[in-house]
Amino acid sequence: MAEKRNYLLGKGERLTEPVVPSGRKLDRVPPYTYEQARTRLAPMVRSTVDAIDALPESAKPRGQAVGSVILNPEYLAKSYYPEQILRAYGLTAVGSKPALVTPERRSKDRPVAEKPSTQLFISGAVQSFRRLAQDLDQSSVLEAIQLDLPAFEQFAAVAPESKIKGEIPTIAQVPLEIVLHASEFRSDDYIVEAFQNFLKAYNLSADLEHRLYAGGLCFLRMTAPPKLVPGIAQFSFLRAVRQLPKLRTLLPLRSHGSSSLKANLPFVPAKSESLKVAIFDGGVPENSILSPWVTRIEPPGIGPAVNEYLEHGFAVTSAFLFGTLQPGAAPQPYANIDHIRVLDVNSGSDPLELFDVLERIKNTLQSSPHYDLINLSLGPNLPIEDDDVHAWTSVLDEYLADGSCIATIAVGNDGEADSASGLNRIQVPADAVNAVSVGACDSTATPWSRATYSSIGPGRSPGIVKPDLVAFGGCDSLPYHVLHPTNGTFLTPLTGTSFAAPHSLRIAAGVRAEFGGSIEALATKALLIHTAEEGGEPQAHIGWGKVRDDLNEIVLCADGQVRVVYQGELTASKYLRAEIPLPDVALKGMIALRATCCFSTEIDSAHPSNYTRSGLEIAFRPNEDNIDPKALHAKTDSFFSSSKLFDPGEEALRSDAHKWETCLHGAVRKRASSLKRPCFDIHYLSRDEGHVDRQSHKIRYALVITVEAPKHKDLYNLIVRKYRNILEPMVPIQVPVQV
Repeated sequence: MAEKRNYLLGKGERLTEPVVPSGRKLDRVPPYTYEQARTRLAPMVRSTVDAIDALPESAKPRGQAVGSVILNPEYLAKSYYPEQILRAYGLTAVGSKPALVTPERRSKDRPVAEKPSTQLFISGAVQSFRRLAQDLDQSSVLEAIQLDLPAFEQFAAVAPESKIKGEIPTIAQVPLEIVLHASEFRSDDYIVEAFQNFLKAYNLSADLEHRLYAGGLCFLRMTAPPKLVPGIAQFSFLRAVRQLPKLRTLLPLRSHGSSSLKANLPFVPAKSESLKVAIFDGGVPENSILSPWVTRIEPPGIGPAVNEYLEHGFAVTSAFLFGTLQPGAAPQPYANIDHIRVLDVNSGSDPLELFDVLERIKNTLQSSPHYDLINLSLGPNLPIEDDDVHAWTSVLDEYLADGSCIATIAVGNDGEADSASGLNRIQVPADAVNAVSVGACDSTATPWSRATYSSIGPGRSPGIVKPDLVAFGGCDSLPYHVLHPTNGTFLTPLTGTSFAAPHSLRIAAGVRAEFGGSIEALATKALLIHTAEEGGEPQAHIGWGKVRDDLNEIVLCADGQVRVVYQGELTASKYLRAEIPLPDVALKGMIALRATCCFSTEIDSAHPSNYTRSGLEIAFRPNEDNIDPKALHAKTDSFFSSSKLFDPGEEALRSDAHKWETCLHGAVRKRASSLKRPCFDIHYLSRDEGHVDRQSHKIRYALVITVEAPKHKDLYNLIVRKYRNILEPMVPIQVPVQV
């Protein structure tokens, strides 16, 4: 007789309904009066105009320039954004980055202190800056916009030296990455053309043929003598210039030689013929042993392959198909693969080639049929920065913004590098908020620890929890075994995050193959995070924990436990109530509730501090009877606490930063008697470049809730009976017959 298996329950979205929000009173007291603000700002704006006038005319396309405003920390909420005064003077926010500022005054006579804020980059005609300076000098600012003036704590020109990122080496010609405030729209072409004309004074030129656009920024490559970089930085619409990074070293962190162990491959079709998987890497050899499951794709114009890159691509592909192999029978692959070779003979030696690699990835994603799963175990050799978003990150985040694809990205193998300088931090593009960034741990079993080579977080805020997860990537005493690229089914022992990332994607593919179209990409991501095994190390090192290697621990509910998946859409500014299912019988003892909510979002690359355009506020209401007089809804209790995401002592984070994270995960324990029709109220926030977004967008979301009642072993059956016409067990497409 077949053993009864309690599969997780789907259709949780049928337990949701829209609700009317409680009213909020906005109590804003400006830190400055209009006259105080005018007196402070007038000399700042005059100095800004003087600095802009001092720039070469060729550095100001069509007589326009970019200035800098640091907002008063009390004007960070989107409802307080000073857009009226910007519009009145024809100024536009083209970018922003996090800043720390000590304001001269705070409202209500509170003591001044250094606070997190935002530095805005604002563009406009030089005459617009000059008119603002004149109006401030003459106290003739229109009364309708005077209330916006206290929002400006500092007003300044953008110093050219502040745009130079990192050290520029003293070599004859430095490969440079140029970032301009210019979108892909034709209306901004004049900025790029003006930059090319500006470079003529230095007998230089940028490569416009291979330019890349993402989120209001244009990324260019060029070479120049280092002594000319300060002059290049004078171009007003230049956001950043840095030495172009090289490709990460793709050889495994440690190769443990050859092995006499062999695996027996199951030469049968993949479990799912419909899942589309892409691996972007160094390629796989022709007619390899993996050919039954792998389609080799060579992008147009790519140069000859390199054996070392082919070996890396083969190992990554083996990790996705089979996981870490043991002697004996290998498991059936969950899905077939398109392996897109994006590296060639120039990729390691020519830094300018890094643009070509990204261009191959971008062109493939834009021109190919939609992929359900993607893996990248490569990228620039560049730790992430808090005040800038790299082209690699932006391009991937834009592709993943609709939430229909899961992408795993290796965080890099620099975990043992210098921590004081941040060189051990996760590498681009593992900071992508819409992707799953994967570090490595040292064992498939418990106990486990972060592999010392695995790069660490935190990520940028938003996107603070990076890596998202860790998975087995091998260590000296227990390497990761993949197939040998040229020696049949013999195993090769390796180590690196390059294998932890596809290892995680394989588990995601297993969930998708198990349930087919009934479970979407975001729900799969939420399940991986929701069921991750917690570790004893800092979250910045291991994220939400270790990916489960056993699918049963993800898709099955244990005795006294029920897990429910909610999948649906959220509308901007609306509130959605998600009921937490409980049985009709009175529960006893302590009840454990765990929830994970994931969504994907459009992004603003030019605004790192406001990078995600969507966010969520989730209120936990444990008892519908616990309600204040005249209140519209029951009282809330802590659940998705920001202290679980951020170091409480971290001063560089905005107080509302947790709202803009793309994954929220929390857990509480409650007495059964304190729960009555508990629910989550989900409020979807939308912003555009950090301020009010008046368009009503919809986004996909996935919510996973687990309820555990140790004193009620039949909890699953009780829930199924109560919600028999609502919730549905997610039965696999093919259930093996057990005799």
